[in-house]
Amino acid sequence: MGTSTRHGKVKLSILLKHQVEFGEHVAILGSTKELGSWKKSVPMNWTENGWVCELELRGDKSIEYKFVIVKMDKMIWEGADNRVLKLPKGGGSFGIVCLWNATGETVDLFPLDSEKNEVELDDMNENESADTDGASVLEVQTSPFVGQWQGRSVSFMRSNEHRNQETERRWDTSGLEGFALKLVEGDKNARNWRRKLEVVRELLVGNLESEDRLEALIFSAIYLKWINTGQIPCFEDGGHHRPNRHAEISRLIFRELERIYCMNDTSPQEVLVIRKIHPCLPSFKAEFTASVPLTRIRDIAHRGDIPHDLKQEIKHTIQNKLHRNAGPEDLVATEAMLARITRNPGEFSEAFVEQFKIFHHELKDFFNAGNLTEQLESIKESFDDRSLSALTLFLECKERLDNLEESNDALDKSIDLLLKTAQSLNALREVIVKGLESGLRNDAPDAAIAMRQKWRLCEIGLEDYSFLLLSRFLNALEAVGGAQQLKENAESKNVSSWNNPLGSLFIGIRQLGLSGWKPEECTAIGNELLAWKEKGLSEKEGNEDGKAVWALRLKATLDRSRRLTEEYSEALLQMFPQKVEMLGKALGIPENSVRTYTEAEIRAGVIFQVSKLCTLLLKAVRSTLGSQGWDVLVPGAAHGTLVQVESIIPGSLPLSVSGPIILVVNKADGDEEVTAAGKNIKGVVLLQELPHLSHLGVRARQEKVIFVTCEDDDKIADIQKLNGKCVRLEASSAGVNIFPSLSDNTTGNFPVKDPLGNGSSTFEDTKVDSSSWSTDIASGSMQGNSTPEVVQLADAEMQTSGAKAAACGRLASLSAGSVKVYSDQGVPASFNVPRGAVIPFGSMELALEESKSIEAFLSLVEKIETANMESGDLDKLCCQLQELISSLQPSKEIIQQLEGMFPTNAARLIVRSSANVEDLAGMSAAGLYESIPNVSLSNPIVFGHGVSRVWASLYTRRAVLSRRAAGVAQKDAKMAVLVQELLSPDLSFVLHTLSPTDHDHTSVEAEIAPGLGETLASGTRGTPWRLSSGKFDGQVQTLAFANFSEELLVLGAGPADGEVIRLTVDYSKKPLTVDAVFRRQLGQRLGAVGFFLERKFGCPQDVEGCVVGKDIYIVQTRPQPQ
Repeated sequence: MGTSTRHGKVKLSILLKHQVEFGEHVAILGSTKELGSWKKSVPMNWTENGWVCELELRGDKSIEYKFVIVKMDKMIWEGADNRVLKLPKGGGSFGIVCLWNATGETVDLFPLDSEKNEVELDDMNENESADTDGASVLEVQTSPFVGQWQGRSVSFMRSNEHRNQETERRWDTSGLEGFALKLVEGDKNARNWRRKLEVVRELLVGNLESEDRLEALIFSAIYLKWINTGQIPCFEDGGHHRPNRHAEISRLIFRELERIYCMNDTSPQEVLVIRKIHPCLPSFKAEFTASVPLTRIRDIAHRGDIPHDLKQEIKHTIQNKLHRNAGPEDLVATEAMLARITRNPGEFSEAFVEQFKIFHHELKDFFNAGNLTEQLESIKESFDDRSLSALTLFLECKERLDNLEESNDALDKSIDLLLKTAQSLNALREVIVKGLESGLRNDAPDAAIAMRQKWRLCEIGLEDYSFLLLSRFLNALEAVGGAQQLKENAESKNVSSWNNPLGSLFIGIRQLGLSGWKPEECTAIGNELLAWKEKGLSEKEGNEDGKAVWALRLKATLDRSRRLTEEYSEALLQMFPQKVEMLGKALGIPENSVRTYTEAEIRAGVIFQVSKLCTLLLKAVRSTLGSQGWDVLVPGAAHGTLVQVESIIPGSLPLSVSGPIILVVNKADGDEEVTAAGKNIKGVVLLQELPHLSHLGVRARQEKVIFVTCEDDDKIADIQKLNGKCVRLEASSAGVNIFPSLSDNTTGNFPVKDPLGNGSSTFEDTKVDSSSWSTDIASGSMQGNSTPEVVQLADAEMQTSGAKAAACGRLASLSAGSVKVYSDQGVPASFNVPRGAVIPFGSMELALEESKSIEAFLSLVEKIETANMESGDLDKLCCQLQELISSLQPSKEIIQQLEGMFPTNAARLIVRSSANVEDLAGMSAAGLYESIPNVSLSNPIVFGHGVSRVWASLYTRRAVLSRRAAGVAQKDAKMAVLVQELLSPDLSFVLHTLSPTDHDHTSVEAEIAPGLGETLASGTRGTPWRLSSGKFDGQVQTLAFANFSEELLVLGAGPADGEVIRLTVDYSKKPLTVDAVFRRQLGQRLGAVGFFLERKFGCPQDVEGCVVGKDIYIVQTRPQPQ
């Protein structure tokens, strides 16, 4: 873009050099309406070099302003007087650089003319003081490499004084071990850049075991970044090693990185870190591995057409230093010198300036510090015609975008050009990534390896440039109304305005995939985005409102996209902060740089812009749906102190908090148990989505704990402001409220619909009645004979086989009669039950007796009854019990009996728990005990191991704590094993025959997942399809679309080894998502089956089953927690 603006308007780019703590951000306020008129802060965007924003203001006036740091509900202002800036007449584009709290500083306006400054302020030079004469280096294009420099300012010398400049450094190796110790000890003995590169080579190249790779890569990436930004200084050490030595070391490191990058077992995290190392390595092109590289500077330093003092400064500051001990500081010095000699045109001879510019270009090439256009031009010669066409198109789009004038009437044109440039970038990057897929041959010549490095750096540079394009697109999108405008267009059923944002999100997701971050997931999300964009919005989808279905389907994919960005951020947060802190302390890095390292990595990556775009689109979709971002799993009301924790685990609650608690939980895997973490937990707010019938959701209902999830960022921020305060949580089908409260009441209830349908209001009973299951537990005992016989499923009874197996036995009987039952709409209620048998109570104890382990078992069971949890005794005893039981095998007689009950030994089976302490009214124990799929009697060892794992699951830590909380003695717990034919379902489902949210008795709610049902029950992150089917009118309503990333399957041709495979799901190919007729028909069939079973069992049911082809199978039913 040029510098032209609307008449009299000044476009002002502001850079604040300041780093804040994680979770904080910076905003600006001022005296004009563009600056919020001192009332509303204007957020600034984070870049590697500081906080930036762009404003358009009226010229020829003075403005007052200040910066603020924003953290949750607090604003920290700069001190002293307001800043004052006089804007020039006549318009134009200008920039300013500010420092935090330096409100009295004189701020100079400088024109933005260079390509880099026209694009964005991110790479604004940090070395204004580098030139001893105070020359402004902004008159020349600053390389990104120098733009991020945080080391010493350049001091030009006229004699060899380099060694006198070294400041004292301190190293602290206390507490270090392994790679960290090796690296820090190496740095102590490595004063110059060459030796520091050698330290990294020794760390990475050689005998790295696969389990050690990631740690070594992370330490190397941190170390090299601090070197390249000057925070770890490089000095001369008296040696004499030309840059070709550095290039040779770089080639060795590069080869190892590429070898790891292309290996089959390389993790996404390793790929992510490798990509951060590559830009820190110098080039090893032939001209840099020559015995005497970069000789042009020697000729320049001996020219006769420049002053003697300048000649001495070039010779001693750049030439001699570069040829003895090259380092990143040499490029900083060279750019400072170039700024100085070009400040006043005509001051020095054109020939001298031209030669120095050529040398500067060569030096940037050595440090791989060229801008994106320069990097791409350097690989042009290696492209074929197709690749060259993609390169030409991108460079043309980029040039047009750089020259585009910014004005209101050009906004639409700007958005279109941004998207076209991003699309051409995407196509070019795909070409380059495809060319790199084949890997690096062991016998590859040096020239091919050097060209591969350039290709790799170009595709990394394209990813970085996509960050800039997405940032500009988001700014343009906000300028035309943002989420509100999209919502208004959707309300009028005009969704064409969504096409560009969805197209941009597709490109951002594609960029992540090309960078090696979960590429299959990125491809699936991309396919969905393109499909929904093409499908558009219909007036009706089947019998449902087309706008609602369109928004729900899009929301599922947007949630999945945001989950991808969260997983990326979580990966960085798991990998870097601890190691950054460890190395920072050891190497003497400034505390602020250490504290903000990881956040800077997140904010400077394309992932940050993708996340922002997801947030904007989700806000628009939720507004379209009238959703507030809440989902209610267990309705009701409760008071308590709000406490935020990472996860629901025993010991997670702070000891300082007593009394009732409302728990805010960052993440859950779906297998937790609320009361095991604390009996005083009255309500839970989970900050992620969760299937209603995950094990956690079922247990929360049984435990009468109010349970909601929240996905809205603004509401999450509001909730977090209440941390440590007494609050009231109210949740119902009408909505969720959470607000400060001074009341001492700890529980409350909402009226719910009467299940009998008489229109009266009732209240939920908040007490768990143990009488409904205590007798059932006591009746679960060993059979009288010493050799328990396998029980046919139809003969299973609670006393011998547990409630789950008994219910399955009754299901088998009901299945035959279901073929004659139809709903009022003529929809069949027919279902099948997989063939099965039960290894009854007492079989485990018999196996213990046969192995002479029964006394040890009984002793351990007695001890866990009172074992202390905090001391670790309970964990130790549980492990001992599980090890003891896992070593058992069912008797040969049991195996033989089972072989007679299943038609062929090759049949695939699943072994499931059927304890006397699960699937009871008031005590479901959902998910506490194991199910092992994909075993076969043809392999009795694997089958026997599966059975013993089910037995052993009776004594997991969670299971023991659950029984303690319920008041069940550990010695009374017994385990039978339900053996069933394993199905290969297309879909798995759970039915609630009574709505868990509002207790509506007139409909059946279904939660459906692709593949095996474990995806649904385990609480894997994501949402299922949710359908509501009227029991009496057959009306089907779509409540949510599925977005689980993976489905669990058993391959028919694979081994029966107790394992399942995971496949990435593309919902654009799933009929339940794209076919309204299929969705309605399946919803009606599931509704008919659920209603039939509710009537037969005499109470509301939670029903588990699956769809195989056109058939419905029911595998389990249990009383629905009330």
